[in-house]
Amino acid sequence: MYKFIRSLLFLLPAETAHQFTFFCLKWACKVPFVKALMHQYYFVENSFEFEGIRFPNRVGLAAGFDKNAAYLNELAALGFGFVEIGTVTPLAQAGNEKPRLFRLKKDSGIINRMGFNNDGVDVVIERLKKRPKKLIVGGNIGKNKITPNDEAVNDYRICFEKMYPYVDYFVVNVSSPNTPGLRELQEKGPLTAILSTLVTLRNQFIKQDFPSKPVFLKIAPDLTHTQLDDVIEIVKETGINGIVATNTTIERNHLQTDKNLLQQIGNGGYSGKALFDHATAVLKYINQQTEGQLPLIGVGGINSVSSAADKVKNGASLVQLYTGFIYEGPGLVKQISMALKKIN
Repeated sequence: MYKFIRSLLFLLPAETAHQFTFFCLKWACKVPFVKALMHQYYFVENSFEFEGIRFPNRVGLAAGFDKNAAYLNELAALGFGFVEIGTVTPLAQAGNEKPRLFRLKKDSGIINRMGFNNDGVDVVIERLKKRPKKLIVGGNIGKNKITPNDEAVNDYRICFEKMYPYVDYFVVNVSSPNTPGLRELQEKGPLTAILSTLVTLRNQFIKQDFPSKPVFLKIAPDLTHTQLDDVIEIVKETGINGIVATNTTIERNHLQTDKNLLQQIGNGGYSGKALFDHATAVLKYINQQTEGQLPLIGVGGINSVSSAADKVKNGASLVQLYTGFIYEGPGLVKQISMALKKIN
């Protein structure tokens, strides 16, 4: 059934299809009993303790899908145990020019160069005040495009301070390829400054009787082993909780899509099936280097039960979907949730 629906949606431009899908889903969930029936069918209970948070199950939606916390009720009905919103920036921004989202059907993938389009932290917070009570929500935070890198720490601070009472965990995004210069913040100096600032702020919230909330770093799959070693060292030194591995890639190797089409599409981050091996290799390396002691969230190329299980076997405690959810539908969430119940 979903493949038929997908075939119709794929007749539309990718970003239009995304907006239309959730417009329809939002209205469907307003019909009496529809949301409850969807949740009953798709949701699989698999309570899992991770970094002080009790997750309903281990399958989440990666950042970038619900940037503005606009569809949390609907996504909870589709079986997700947690949803990561964002990337959220202090000020609203339109993002890059359209078209900026492209399907690579031969590769079950997507190229995006959205550019942190979002409604800004203040608008997002108003929506978070009405979030579903049982859904775990993470806040993925970044900097505005107009903010110079040497002032980026202020943008992360603003988002962190404002969102702290309303989300369950944070993810620091310095790895998107779609904001000019952003990946430079993965270098040791600026990254240490950002993460240290957030840990200091967290300690201040704890003194005000707020709970301690986990902070994770989302990294690019394109880092060298030397760079990954630096990241591991920074994570340990600053005292954040762990790593989300990985973001999209700027590499185009191993894609079946025609090279001329790729040239026409241009810049952007690739996500999808072909990212799996690369992203999982990064996950595995970090897990081995830290002897399994660093908390990890696995994302990148998950489109089946086996690929999700491989993430867990290589160190991930939780997994996140994005492109696989688009191509395979909500049934994939249920299948993975059921399978991970059997994996400790």
